[in-house]
Amino acid sequence: MLPKYKRILLKLSGESLMGDKNFGLDPAVIAQYAQEIKQITDMGVQVAIVIGGGNIYRGMNEAETGIERAQGDYMGMLATVINGMALQSGLEKAGVVTRLQSAIKMEQIAEPYIRRRAMRHLEKGRVVIFGAGTGNPYFTTDTAGSLRAVEIKADIILKGTRVDGIYSADPEKDPTATKFGRISFADCISKNLKVMDMTAFTLCMENNLPIVVFDMNKTGNLMSVVIGEKTGTLVS
Repeated sequence: MLPKYKRILLKLSGESLMGDKNFGLDPAVIAQYAQEIKQITDMGVQVAIVIGGGNIYRGMNEAETGIERAQGDYMGMLATVINGMALQSGLEKAGVVTRLQSAIKMEQIAEPYIRRRAMRHLEKGRVVIFGAGTGNPYFTTDTAGSLRAVEIKADIILKGTRVDGIYSADPEKDPTATKFGRISFADCISKNLKVMDMTAFTLCMENNLPIVVFDMNKTGNLMSVVIGEKTGTLVS
């Protein structure tokens, strides 16, 4: 089996790391993700990762928390670095050499984000985890994922979620929702499907960067996306 993609950006939500818990990290989920990522790096696929921080802190609206938006967003960025460190630890336990780069300088725990250095790590077969989003408030980790993917010239963004693709409506709420196997960027916009936030989505569309939305929690799914099987939904 040969991989269809040489370099991927894997976008994970912070919530996916919770497993069955209400918040925080589930070691079993981290171990599972590490094994799945190891399988594809063993095939020679270059892997960069962006993780959200919603399992630790979600920049909620100001009215609820009393914390202004920019401050809340910075708190969320720090949460993504905690998740990045947890995943780095899991990957290294599985024998995968990993580098954590942060968009906010914190020399003791992460390299600063430097595009050329990140690409060099990838060429050497190291997994690179990008923490702290874009380093700017008012941008989501989806946007950070799209931006980093474009910067490092990734072939595709793989968005690992809890659902197995893009549906016409929320499958958890609407039993009649139908799943798309493939869909164009224009159709996603006209049908108002929430694949990513608009900033992230537009960045992918303008740079012809395809996205696959798939269920990361089902063992073997990451591998099947990478070798080009029809798993999840392809947006192109």
